[in-house]
Amino acid sequence: MSTPIHRTSTRQSAAVLTSAQQRREGSRTGSTSARSAEHALLAMQSRAGNRATTAAVQRARDTARDPARDSERDRAAENGGASAGAKKNYRDRIAALLDRFKKNLEPIDTFIKGFQTPTNAAFTQQAAVSANEGLKHSTAASGTSAASGNLLTEAAGTVVSGMDAYKNMKDAKKHETGANHHTAKKRAKTKGADAVVGAANSGSYSAAIAKEVTKVQKAADAAVASEASGIASASIGAIKGMRSAFRVGGAARKYKQVKNLGDPHLVHAGSLARLNESREQAGWAAAEAYVALDAYWAHDGPERLELVSEAIDAAWEAMGEARDAAESLQRAEKDVEKLSTVQGYAKKKQLTKMGKETVSGGGESTKAAAGIVTAVAAGTVGLASNPVGWGLAGAGAGLVLGVTMYKALRAATKRYEEVHHPERWAPKGETPAEAASRKESLKHALKFWKKVSKGERQAMAREIYALAAGPNISGSGSTTAEMRESARALLIALKSGPAKHKLEPDAWVETLNDPAKTGDWIQEIAEQLASG
Repeated sequence: MSTPIHRTSTRQSAAVLTSAQQRREGSRTGSTSARSAEHALLAMQSRAGNRATTAAVQRARDTARDPARDSERDRAAENGGASAGAKKNYRDRIAALLDRFKKNLEPIDTFIKGFQTPTNAAFTQQAAVSANEGLKHSTAASGTSAASGNLLTEAAGTVVSGMDAYKNMKDAKKHETGANHHTAKKRAKTKGADAVVGAANSGSYSAAIAKEVTKVQKAADAAVASEASGIASASIGAIKGMRSAFRVGGAARKYKQVKNLGDPHLVHAGSLARLNESREQAGWAAAEAYVALDAYWAHDGPERLELVSEAIDAAWEAMGEARDAAESLQRAEKDVEKLSTVQGYAKKKQLTKMGKETVSGGGESTKAAAGIVTAVAAGTVGLASNPVGWGLAGAGAGLVLGVTMYKALRAATKRYEEVHHPERWAPKGETPAEAASRKESLKHALKFWKKVSKGERQAMAREIYALAAGPNISGSGSTTAEMRESARALLIALKSGPAKHKLEPDAWVETLNDPAKTGDWIQEIAEQLASG
């Protein structure tokens, strides 16, 4: 599906550049060098986009032809034998291949949206002002290449999102209740919305291609195509802006709910005071027991040995109670610190999400305004551009590019830490993997298609679960009832409560106390920490 697009863009770019070169050779005017620089930049953009996209396609094909993957698939087919399993494996392989293909295209797409498209808009404005037909054609060819790259990335992402939505819908039906059900249901909803927005965005890019092609061909309906493209761009920008606004609202509500839980140090001040009082009383009881023991040692009566034996037992028991009371207080103080840390992390994640979505939504809304300006200009004065249109387009692209670059940098940093400092977020009781060298860590950080599996968010999810889980879970038996209730209140604030899991409160508590569901719970909490 992608090959005709690239061949068309290449032929159009070559034809336009050839005609432009012939005009430059014939005119030999004083502005030749300036126009040559403009055409060269646009040609470079087109060729770079085409070459990068072709390389991404080739990498995806190489992945599909990987002999190791083929042999692994053959062994799985021989061992499995079930046709349903084979179909599922085939579907998963297609989804994984498309996802890898999409992620290989994302850097190209980012370059196009953040640099090539705004640059084309600026040159389009310059061409309209100077009535330079050669520059108009060159920008149209470059715009065709850019929109084609955008369309290819968006179409692949739409298919991947649709397949993910379908898979998670099936998983949600399979797991009727519990953490697995809620995680799958939320993913199905999110991926379904991604697929719908992606389909609409693909239509917008198709309209943009049609607009640029009509400019190249000097078609009579170029103004109509430009107006339609502007309307489509404005519509999809408005949709994305509204979606970001809803996400900001969801993150704000979750932040408020977590904040309303209060500072754990203040909430548990009373329980810590009671534990401290118990420790002091146990200490005094132990001291009194030792005083009694000393008194019995000094006793000269015939019952001395019996009294000393009883005093030793009493002192030993009192010391045990004092030790247990001190350990309970120490454990409670550590749990309060953990709860304070995870609550702070949860609030920070929601604030970060609000910031990213606000900037991203602002960028999409600005791009929508640019689309409206383009449509109005096309409908009133033909194809004449104006500085407002391309200025808004550049500003919107800059905001979206800034968020994209921030996300990419954060993800690369987390991938680097994951392998260079594996002990930092390793689960308790688990031997961390051997730390990779700086060079290997940098290579891993650049693998933008890989997700972080052992990072801070996963570690925080384990901490929250350990505080909220029941006594059957390893490491959670000594948690006080008050601390456990606070951690479970945090789960409810994070939208992981019984209502979200379609369970009664008692049944929900039982799932927290089930060792077999530990992994599902940690995955659920990690998902909720990242979402609004």
